[in-house]
Amino acid sequence: MQDLIRRTLEVLRDKQVLRRLGVLISLTVIAIACYILFHLLRTIDVDKVIDALGRGDLHSIGLAALFVAASYFTLTFYDLFALRTIGHPEVPYRVSALAAFTSYSVGHNVGASAFTGGAVRYRIYSSCGLSAVDVTKICFVAGLTFWLGNAAVLGMGIAYHPEAASAVDQLPPWLNRIVAFAILLALAGYVAWVSLAPRTIGRGPWAVVLPGGGLTLLQIAIGIVDLGFCALAMYMLVPDEPNLGFVVVAVIFVSATLLGFASDAAMLVGLWQMDKEELLAGMLLFRLLYYIVPFVISVILLTLREVILGSRFKREHPEARAGDAVSGLGMSRSGKYGDTGA
Repeated sequence: MQDLIRRTLEVLRDKQVLRRLGVLISLTVIAIACYILFHLLRTIDVDKVIDALGRGDLHSIGLAALFVAASYFTLTFYDLFALRTIGHPEVPYRVSALAAFTSYSVGHNVGASAFTGGAVRYRIYSSCGLSAVDVTKICFVAGLTFWLGNAAVLGMGIAYHPEAASAVDQLPPWLNRIVAFAILLALAGYVAWVSLAPRTIGRGPWAVVLPGGGLTLLQIAIGIVDLGFCALAMYMLVPDEPNLGFVVVAVIFVSATLLGFASDAAMLVGLWQMDKEELLAGMLLFRLLYYIVPFVISVILLTLREVILGSRFKREHPEARAGDAVSGLGMSRSGKYGDTGA
């Protein structure tokens, strides 16, 4: 079966089908991203943004922006860790950082992150010779890091302050504390499980050897730091009064984030003590800093990358026809994707 897959990929590569497909996927994702970005920007009320900026303390907004940047910086280590886990340490950090930043910011805004984020990752990592199977493994390990971090933050936060979770899920604090200890026990059990012997998920070319106990603790730490910076950014933007403390805001924020489409409503319910207009203003600023700004930067980076790849191909293949140049976008003279340095 593996030989059949390898021969099929070789035929597709020889006929330049994979190159054309890579360009098509990349341009499709960029087009969809631009469409979503246009509608996001069109629905933003500039007056409300200006009013929110006027309500907020510029020092706090600046710190929130710094924490958002730190969160996205931490996100780059999701992919760096995943690459080393699946056995591709040769991929430069600048490549994994670009893939992580753009895939997460596009996935956050476009939706269907498994497809959109995976497509962005494939387009970037294929320049280093990674296959679609490799990219799938990266997505799996990165996702595992995210959920392990979430479990740790929620478990510790709710165990320490179960009333914060009760404000969101409406369960009694004692029950939330039991759930928190159950999460922490499950997390500890998982760490012990991967520590006792090498554990493998999947079969054949899809197999992934899970990180051992020490590396799993590193995974959890990466996730905690990422979520911690996100929660700090939100904490800087919520109203100062009443001062509920960072732990309460963090637990409510992470709980609300896991609800996805209902996250804004969960924040309003969980932080009912705060002035609703000021809280909405802070949430608007967070959405602008964490979603819109990185999304704009990602679309620009991805577009520039495609332009650079196209220019490089034309420069290296002056004899190529215009149609061949498009189909061979991003390819070197040897027929393999070259490292773009991006």
